[in-house]
Amino acid sequence: MSGPQTEHVMDQRIIQILSDSFTQLLIPGICVTIPLTLISFAIGLVVAVAIALIRTAKTPVLEPLARIYVWIFRGTPALVQLFVIFFGLPSIGIVIDAFPSAVIAFSLNVGAYASEALRAAIGAVPKGQLEAGLCVGMSWTQTMFRIVLPQAFRTAFPPLFNEFISLVKNTSLASSITVYEMFMSAQRIAARTYEPFWLYLEAAVIYLAFTTILSRIQVWGEKKLQHYDY
Repeated sequence: MSGPQTEHVMDQRIIQILSDSFTQLLIPGICVTIPLTLISFAIGLVVAVAIALIRTAKTPVLEPLARIYVWIFRGTPALVQLFVIFFGLPSIGIVIDAFPSAVIAFSLNVGAYASEALRAAIGAVPKGQLEAGLCVGMSWTQTMFRIVLPQAFRTAFPPLFNEFISLVKNTSLASSITVYEMFMSAQRIAARTYEPFWLYLEAAVIYLAFTTILSRIQVWGEKKLQHYDY
C-alpha cells in the first residue's frame, strides 16, 4: 500500500475513533463531571459563607480554626487532598467511596478559596450598612444575611463564578481516584485505541465547550447584577 493510501486509511481510522468516542466522552461529562461540579460547588459555597462569616465576626475560638482550614486547603494541591481522603483515610479506618471522596475534597477546596473572595466582598460593603441594620433592631446574623451578604455576593460574583469554571476543569483530577468521569473515559479509550493525542484533544475540546458556555452565563449574570439594586 502506497504512502498516500496509508495516510488516508489512518485518517479514516482516526475520524472513526473520534466519532465513536464522542458520545462515550460526552455522557460521563454530562452524567458525572457536571453533577460532581454542581454538588461540590454548592457544598463549597455553604462552607465558604460559614468561614467568611466566622472570620468577619472574629469569633475567638472558631476564627483561628477557620484560618487554619483556609491555610491548609489553599496551600496544598487538590490532587493531594483527593489522595489523602480516598487513599489515606482507609489507613485509619475511614473508608469513603470514590465519588463522595471527590465531592468532599473539591467542596473543601472550593470553600477555602471562595471564602476569601466572600470575605473581601463583605469587607467592601460600607460599615454603615451593618450599623443601620443593628440600629433598627436586627441581630448581627439577620443583618448579615438580609443586608450585607446580598450586596457582597454581587461583588463576589465574578471570582466565585471563576472558581466554578475552574472546578469544572479540576474534576478531571477525580480520575486519579477511579471516578469514571470524562477524562477517565478518554484514558480508557486511548489505552484501547492507541490514539492518546486525538482522544485527549477531543476531551479538551469538550471541556472547552463546557467552560465557554459557563463563561457566557457569567457575562450574562454580571450584566444582570449591574442593573439590580438592593
